[in-house]
Amino acid sequence: MREAASGGELRVSAPAKINLYLHVLGRRPAGYHELDSLVVFADIGDTVTARRADGLTLALEGPFAEALCGAADNLVLRAARLLADRAGVAPRAALSLRKNLPVASGIGGGSSDAAATLRALTRLWRLSLDEAELAAIAGALGADVPVCLYRRSAWLGGIGERIEAAPELPRLGIVLANPLIPLPTPDVFEARQGAYSAPARFAGAPRDGRELVALLRARRNDLTLPAIALLPEIATVLRRLEGSEGARLARMSGSGATCFALYDTTEAAARAAAAISAIEPRWWVAAGAIPSV
Repeated sequence: MREAASGGELRVSAPAKINLYLHVLGRRPAGYHELDSLVVFADIGDTVTARRADGLTLALEGPFAEALCGAADNLVLRAARLLADRAGVAPRAALSLRKNLPVASGIGGGSSDAAATLRALTRLWRLSLDEAELAAIAGALGADVPVCLYRRSAWLGGIGERIEAAPELPRLGIVLANPLIPLPTPDVFEARQGAYSAPARFAGAPRDGRELVALLRARRNDLTLPAIALLPEIATVLRRLEGSEGARLARMSGSGATCFALYDTTEAAARAAAAISAIEPRWWVAAGAIPSV
């Protein structure tokens, strides 16, 4: 369940954001890159829990909580404070973040956490903010936060701020794999060289998974080669995914280092994830489905 209330607590999922393809179209004078991407959300992710309190606190748990323990002001707290400031209310909530996704891994974990926080606190504080107002707050927190707030399959344009609904996509199994080595996004964009790409949106909804995979094969992630140059382990992750039983397509997501493979069913994805984990026990590997809704 994406959002749930129990015993005065609100729980909101923060799903992993997957770039099924990502083309870099150019670079703005300020240094930001223009993008064209098809984004979906997997039913794999973090969870934000919120309940009423006298002040603002954040508790961290989960397999990747330790990576955030040294951050005095992470995106969850920044989202809470900014929302309270814009809404004119006191920032009072006990927040908990279960961190299941690796940090700095190219699947929008922090941005999705911030978006989930905005959703949870809007309900907890009973705020009357429309979608445009919430989107403006999300945009002030980071380029990926608005689409994570949207949380549906979408075309991304501009630097990520232009969001348009994508056609309905078929449900597929997915495996995410990461070698657990952080890869900063700015470094990957800085390492990118060569000509820029053209937009590659397609018209109409794919009839089935086979057609979607064929469409994706005609596209790519322009950040894959620079990411591999910085972190050669990504090439190994892609080989493992490509060689897994039932894999239809393997690709890096975002700026890496997380890569994904698509499968006909969630059962096939679960079998592939188990096989990869047995070979690479030190990696983070998770199986699920896309789109999440």
